[in-house]
Amino acid sequence: MSQRIVLASNNQGKVREIGQLLADRNMEVLPQSSFDIPDIEETGLSFVENAILKARNAAAHSGLPAIADDSGLEVDALNGAPGIYSARYAGPGATDEDNNAKMLEALADVPDEARTARFQCLMVYMRHAEDPVPIICQGSWEGRILRSPQGENGFGYDPLFFVPEKNCSAAQLPAEVKNAMSHRGKALQCLLQALSHG
Repeated sequence: MSQRIVLASNNQGKVREIGQLLADRNMEVLPQSSFDIPDIEETGLSFVENAILKARNAAAHSGLPAIADDSGLEVDALNGAPGIYSARYAGPGATDEDNNAKMLEALADVPDEARTARFQCLMVYMRHAEDPVPIICQGSWEGRILRSPQGENGFGYDPLFFVPEKNCSAAQLPAEVKNAMSHRGKALQCLLQALSHG
């Protein structure tokens, strides 16, 4: 029987990505929407604080172990913005397209060599809502911001994120390649190692 874990996210892209990565571990990943878990306000000032808030909320409402990640894009020319505000960079309820358009506008005068950026992912696993020692893992993915969106895969800033090793955007990578290279993939591999030793 597979272990059920609640994922503290309703983002279908994340649910699909993490579900694929955990499928062969006999873990069934369920989005928090399966339990009518209310979203918690992300009041943390760092990725790790927000991830802990989300995991604790999901574990408390579902009674199951919970995984939460807080991830975002840090752009060097923007002093690390949008950072923890990546999902709402263009304002509350912003779409991926809104956020990407604002990013391109903010970087309009920045030359290609100064458009360096990285995706950061902080992933937290809590065995229960009162878990005093959650497992915390981090992954980062270095790249550069393109001048226009490219590719149809992925979500969020993927169409603008140029991956030098592959000479294309993150949205042009097949899912299995992206999962192996991405910030979320790296954080999840770290988490899987920690779980297998636990």
